[in-house]
Amino acid sequence: MSDRHLRPDEIELLLDGEEGFGVAPLRAHVWSCLACQGELEHARELMLALDTLPDFSPSAAFSDRVMRQVQVFEPWHAAASRTMADLVPTSRPARIAAGFGAAVTAGLATAGATWAVARADMGVLLASLGLERFREQVVAAGSDVMVTVLGQPGLETLRSSSPEVMAVAFGGFVAAAGMGVMGLRALATSSRTSR
Repeated sequence: MSDRHLRPDEIELLLDGEEGFGVAPLRAHVWSCLACQGELEHARELMLALDTLPDFSPSAAFSDRVMRQVQVFEPWHAAASRTMADLVPTSRPARIAAGFGAAVTAGLATAGATWAVARADMGVLLASLGLERFREQVVAAGSDVMVTVLGQPGLETLRSSSPEVMAVAFGGFVAAAGMGVMGLRALATSSRTSR
C-alpha cells in the first residue's frame, strides 16, 4: 500500500468510519504517509464546514420551474396503458359490463373476420359486380349528358367514329365546359364589384 496515495473513495471510507477487511491497510497507510494524513485532515475539515452550513429548502415553485424545462419522454406503450386505464370504469358492476361488452365485440369481430376470409371468393365476386354496376352508371350518366349536349344523332355519330375523334370531341367538350364555368365566375365577380 505504500507505493501509492489514497484515492478519494478510500479517504471517504475512512471519514465515514467504515469497518471491514480492506480498511485496516488504509489506516496503516495514513499513519505512515504524511501526504495522505494531510488529505484526510483536509477532507475532515471540509466535512465539518459543510455540516455547519444552514439547511436550505427550495421554494415550492422550484420543482415546477425545473420540470417545465425537462423534456420528458413517455414511451408509446406507457401512454397507451395510461389512456386505457382512464377508460376502465371504477365500479365493479360497470367493469363487469364493460368486460362483457368488450368480449362480445371481440367475438363478433373475430367471427366476421373468419367469415370474410372463408368467403373471400364471394367478396371478390360482389366487388366486381359492384364495380361493373358503377361503371354502367357512369357510362349511362355520360351518355345522358352527351345526348343533352349533342342530341341523339350526334351521340350516334360520335359512337361510330374512331377513338381519336372521340378523344378530340371529349377534349372540346371539357374545354367548352371549362370556359363556361370561367365565364360564369367572371360574371359573378363583376356583378359583386359593381355594387
